[in-house]
This record gives sequence, structure tokens and C-alpha cells, in this order.
Amino acid sequence: MTHTAGAQLWALGLSCVGWSLGAVALGLVQWRVWLVSDSEVIGSGRAWVGLWRACFDSHTHVTPGSGVMHCRYVGLAEAFTPPEMAAGQVLMLLSLLTGLAGNAGAVYSVKNLHFGMEKTSRTRAAFFATGGLCLSAAVMSLTPLLWNLSSVVSNQTIRFPPEFKMPPAPDSQQVGSAIWVGMVGAALMVVSGISFCAYRSPVDRRGGGARDNRTFESHEQL
Repeated sequence: MTHTAGAQLWALGLSCVGWSLGAVALGLVQWRVWLVSDSEVIGSGRAWVGLWRACFDSHTHVTPGSGVMHCRYVGLAEAFTPPEMAAGQVLMLLSLLTGLAGNAGAVYSVKNLHFGMEKTSRTRAAFFATGGLCLSAAVMSLTPLLWNLSSVVSNQTIRFPPEFKMPPAPDSQQVGSAIWVGMVGAALMVVSGISFCAYRSPVDRRGGGARDNRTFESHEQL
């Protein structure tokens, strides 16, 4: 009976959107926005620091193939890489893999409902496992997102090497759009995960109602 899977179909859609937003956040460079007063090198007075790259607009230092942008790769094992960025590189990738597995499990579980397999206990177990994967993916992504958010709010700097052409410290920092995109994606994964875990088959509902009726009838006989 396909109508029994309405909530789970919505949850599947939310988990797919949440996973996609997490992938977008991972690729964006706007995790931290550095505002600097010296615009001789950084033409716009603004630099962007992501998990994988640090970039800014410049007419004097241009990376080949990047237009007027200068970008440098941020390595996981580099001595200057702060722990919140290193954790983000690892945890965001793990979150994407876990979320992908969760979405695959959701497709399998919803397919079982559409093909009339909702009476089997393995469908409920599959929904519960799917919910656990979605919630785990959300926790993995929220950890570096909140950690980097805290670093921006406290105006923590990064000692980039000279070849990055970045200032020793920004005048101020702003939270980049990538963090907000990632947090929305994580929130959607949490909602979908809870919905998957809360699934109960119609058989379970009817069984609970039948037990309640039998209990009520026994009290009437007494």
C-alpha cells in the first residue's frame, strides 16, 4: 500500500536535498570571509577561506585558469592547517559517504512499501538503519560546521605560508555562506533521520489497536 509511505517519501526527498546541500558546502570556498584593509594585493579587500582552498581577487597575483583569482590549496597534513579545517575535510567527506548510504537505504525501504512488502519486519529494520545513517551523517557534518562557526565568531586567525599572499590576520571575519548551506543540509538530514526511525508499519498499528480492544473487552467482562 503506497499511501502508508507518505511521510517516508517526504523524508527521502529531504534527505536527498540535505545530502546535496552538504556536498555543495564541502566544495564552496566561502567558509570564512576575511575582511582586510590592505587592498594592494587583495583587490576587493576580501578573501575567502574554505576547507580546501584560500582565494581572493587580485590583479597582481593570479592563479592560471582562475580569471582574476589567486587560490592556494589547503592540505590536510600542512602544519598551518587549523584542526577545525582538518576535521572538516575528513568529517564532511565521511558525512557524504554515510548520507549516500542512508539515501540508498531509504530508496530500498520505500521501494519495499510500494511493492507491498510493508508487512515484513525487515522493512521496518531497514527504515531504522536508514534513519541511523542519516542522523550519523548530520552529526558528522555539524561537528566541523559548528567548530568553524565558533572560530569565525572568536576571530581566530590562520598563519598561512608566504606563497598564499594572505595577511597575518584579518581586520575582521564573517561567517561564509558555505557554513549556512551546510547547516541547513544537516538540519534536513536530522528531520529525515527522525522520520525514518519513527516508521511503524500498518501491521504494528493494527496489532496495537487489537491488543487495546481485547484489554478493554476483558475489563468490561469483569
